[in-house]
Amino acid sequence: MKYTEKGTLILDGKYVAQKMQDSIKKKIDDSGVEITLATVLVGDDKPSQLYVNNKHKQATASSIKSMHVNLPGDISQDELENKISELGNDPSVNGILIQMPLPKGLNEDRVIEMIPTNKDVDGLKEQNLGKLIVGNDVLRPCTPLGVMKLIEYYELETSGKKALVIGRSRLVGMPQVLMFGSKGVDCTVTLAHSRTKNLDQLISESEIVVPAIGVPNIINASNVKKDAILLDVGISSDGKGIHGDVDFAAVDGIAKAVTPMPGGTGPMTVACLLENTMKAAQLQGII
Repeated sequence: MKYTEKGTLILDGKYVAQKMQDSIKKKIDDSGVEITLATVLVGDDKPSQLYVNNKHKQATASSIKSMHVNLPGDISQDELENKISELGNDPSVNGILIQMPLPKGLNEDRVIEMIPTNKDVDGLKEQNLGKLIVGNDVLRPCTPLGVMKLIEYYELETSGKKALVIGRSRLVGMPQVLMFGSKGVDCTVTLAHSRTKNLDQLISESEIVVPAIGVPNIINASNVKKDAILLDVGISSDGKGIHGDVDFAAVDGIAKAVTPMPGGTGPMTVACLLENTMKAAQLQGII
């Protein structure tokens, strides 16, 4: 384990993600089967292209075959849904990921629901989210799953702890709340968002905080609780670099544990995507 000079534990997502990917690669290599992840990118958004390229790179390193589908930004809703249906019916495709956000004018919810439940490696379909609510084993959204994997790896206590999730997206915030409140994790969870009053007070009272709103340094020395665990999901750019929602330098020595940015929850999201792809293959009876 790595600590800062001031004694704060660094939750090294890059290290944990690599261990996960090594395990995935071994299981797939030992099985002797071919597993394929299909990614769908609509338009030519440069950051999205970078994200997709990185996912393909990590997939290849984990013995998962990549299939990339690049579609024009002016594609119609029906044409996009037909393509997703085609991938869903392809037995050689085990997982389908649609890079978000989609261009304006396209209905993301309708597109997500076109993915077969057992190929929904982002865990965003209504059926998978519903299974998450009732506690069934399911393909879970990758970023909040990565947060839980970090907590598990570093053996951080959660039972009875006050956890605060800032952000209520379908991708991160809402499933994160469900995971923290599930049996075996047993946090007392508060959900905050753009209309929450007295946010600083809530932060100062929370033992575990997951900010996911893209506001730089919203978690800082003035509001963080002593010995809090901070898992930074927020990301933003000001042209000078990438920033998280946690002011790492300011909370160093106050927080018990914190994820760096970069190298924290980002690599864990990709590792959980690959783990979900392998799990999807298992659900399909491939492994």
